[in-house]
Amino acid sequence: MNAGAARPLVLVGLMSGTSHDGISAAVVRFVPGARDDRPMPELLAFVQQAYDDAFRARLLSAIATPTHPGDYTRLDFELGERLGAAAVAAIAESGLARDEVDAIASHGHTVWHDAPRATWQFGQPAAIAERTGRPVIADFRTRDVAAGGQGAPLVPIADALLFAGPDWRALQNIGGIGNVTLVPPGGGVSGTRAFDTGPGVGIIDAVVRALHPDLPYDVDGALALRGRAIASVVDESLMHPYFSAPPPKSTGRELFTPAYVADFMARCRAASADCRDVDIVATAVELTARSIALAFERFIPEPVAELIISGGGSRNPALVRRLEALMAPRPVRQFDDVFFDGDAKEAVAFAFLGWLHLCGLPGNVPACTGARGPRVLGTLTPA
Repeated sequence: MNAGAARPLVLVGLMSGTSHDGISAAVVRFVPGARDDRPMPELLAFVQQAYDDAFRARLLSAIATPTHPGDYTRLDFELGERLGAAAVAAIAESGLARDEVDAIASHGHTVWHDAPRATWQFGQPAAIAERTGRPVIADFRTRDVAAGGQGAPLVPIADALLFAGPDWRALQNIGGIGNVTLVPPGGGVSGTRAFDTGPGVGIIDAVVRALHPDLPYDVDGALALRGRAIASVVDESLMHPYFSAPPPKSTGRELFTPAYVADFMARCRAASADCRDVDIVATAVELTARSIALAFERFIPEPVAELIISGGGSRNPALVRRLEALMAPRPVRQFDDVFFDGDAKEAVAFAFLGWLHLCGLPGNVPACTGARGPRVLGTLTPA
């Protein structure tokens, strides 16, 4: 294994997640730590840039509806330009000059994930390099997939090396998709496991937008808190083979499609004659919460002392309340309360993956992705 960086490095991490909300950009300084592979991250700036409705619709359409290669290509470059603009805004927020940034690390936006056969992320790195004038590391998932892995989840390397605790810790991200990392006491790649638990806020948001097109999501869980979950629909939904498949495993919008959401809503209405819109939202929240709890029941024998949550779902009081009840007596804590702004976590994780690339260190955790071995992830586009 190569050594880590001998000096502090500054990277910008860029993330466009499966919730399709927009771009997260974090400027992070990594200071050499006690071990070569464990630098200390310092979050210097964090910005979020929301997608407008028209662009979000184009992203969703690219996933849900086969389209012309020309449409994909234009979207790839246009998203690259948007990612570059987000990086520039984050650098300005940090107060650093651009030449003080060592590299940009971009996850891009997953348009198709069919692991272990293929994966594809939009967001042309050359466009980011042109916009920022800095080297860009991107295309992180493909090497793991080529090595027989799921290409996901990739955040566990950051969970294992940056966010460990004195006891077994579970870090549950609730973005568009839910994923969990189990980190042993003191951290480290050995013993760390991770997998996608199922839907995060993806189904909840889609249901809300279908029922209330004026709302981007269930703000403060207000709709779900007024509703009553339909247990039979949740039970039936959890019969899907994904929930009983053992890890390592990953999923995405390819499973929880608009057609899936439409069928979910139809089943809610068929199951209850007096079903209200708020009941459908509450049922989507219950499905997400129980899918996470079911994953712990079936696949997590480790003596987890606490669950630390992040992602958009951690801002939904209805979902957090159900998780607290289902996970008791384990405490459920917000990532913000332990580290820094939880909304920045994934962008920081990809900045760390970029740091690992620059240091020549592996970025995947084979026990989490199923890859044949550790691999240096990402491809470098010079400035």
